[in-house]
Amino acid sequence: MADAALRLKSLVEQLVGAPFPVRVRAWDGSLAGPPDAPTLVVRNRRAIRRLLFKPGELGLARAWVSGDLDVEGDLYRALDLISGRVWQRDDDARTLTEALRDPGFRAAVRGLLKLAGPPLPPAPPREEVRRTTHLHTRRTDRRAISHHYDVGNDFYEIVLGPSMVYSCAYWESADSTLEDAQRDKLELVCRKLGLTPGQRLLDVGCGWGSMAIHAAREHEVSVVGITLSQEQAAYARKRVADAGLTDRVEIRVQDYRDVADGPYDAISSIGMAEHVGADKYLEYAGVLHALLKPGGRLLNHQIARRPHRDETAYEVDGFIDAYVFPDGELAPLGSTVTQLERAGFEVRDVESIREHYALTLRRWVSRLEDDWRRAVQLSGAGRARVWRLYMAASALAFEQQRIGVNQVLAVRPPASGASGLPLRSRTWN
Repeated sequence: MADAALRLKSLVEQLVGAPFPVRVRAWDGSLAGPPDAPTLVVRNRRAIRRLLFKPGELGLARAWVSGDLDVEGDLYRALDLISGRVWQRDDDARTLTEALRDPGFRAAVRGLLKLAGPPLPPAPPREEVRRTTHLHTRRTDRRAISHHYDVGNDFYEIVLGPSMVYSCAYWESADSTLEDAQRDKLELVCRKLGLTPGQRLLDVGCGWGSMAIHAAREHEVSVVGITLSQEQAAYARKRVADAGLTDRVEIRVQDYRDVADGPYDAISSIGMAEHVGADKYLEYAGVLHALLKPGGRLLNHQIARRPHRDETAYEVDGFIDAYVFPDGELAPLGSTVTQLERAGFEVRDVESIREHYALTLRRWVSRLEDDWRRAVQLSGAGRARVWRLYMAASALAFEQQRIGVNQVLAVRPPASGASGLPLRSRTWN
């Protein structure tokens, strides 16, 4: 009798002490759970072994990336329904020792071990990055950036569309096109920076060159864009040449710590500071401060997490660290503002655009799903599955206020103290 789904569902409910909220389809074809819920497909026993040997988020990620687990139906709803058991790690850690003292809990674990088959831990998927420290040296930062961004420009064209902007768009409405919303974000950054013809702009983490091209074409500034990704730089240089802007835009493969041709009138850092690391953030802020002329502006566009009561308890997200952004770290908004001020900046404006990122991510997921076969051909099934899970889960995290994204406008004040901003500075809106 095919009953693996019912056995698995019952054992999981015994472990977590609550009904399992999604339907389960097991490798033997059996089904169990609410018929109107999304279906968690457990393709083989190996999926259970992955979870037993690495309980929690990383085990689920390994099973997903390898294809041992899948979801039929609404992926967002499935993630939302099971997120309490995935993201509430602090509660799980506090109760694990007590749970192991419970005979029923131990019996459920034994049942899962029996259901899983031979107790050998499966090897992690090849897409996983294995590392033990977060050094943020020039070498490790280059390696981390290469892992994420050198997936292939053709793959990113599928996800990002013609704008080739890999950061939060700025939406007039949910009905806007992704291209319009990304153009509006780039223009918003330029207006906040107060760009005028003839100025010099440094674009830190320039990606595929979209900000540099927009600023040079629409505001007639000279731009230096820097990235650590060879693939991004080659793509950006071709776009610059095709736009006829080689006299205004220079794209470099360069670490921000190695830029030595300041001063600049303005600096944009859009979606780059998440890679800096908490231990290096003051240095990052200090380098950018030194590269700006007095009165120059910095626009720092950065994802933020909620603060912890005990900040020493913060841990880098296991799935993101292993599969998406190796060495990436999120900081609370208050910490970012404090570090910028410590470096000598005057913070003049902070705008939260959290909901905008949820809309952006949902559009990226739709684009990936619409061209799934080609995405798999270009990057491999495992990598494509990483990006689909990462972007869908991130959309929910922004919607549910577990993470946010902020644009922080700061000025390097001159000796006179004059900021150079108008009395009512939000004229860019």
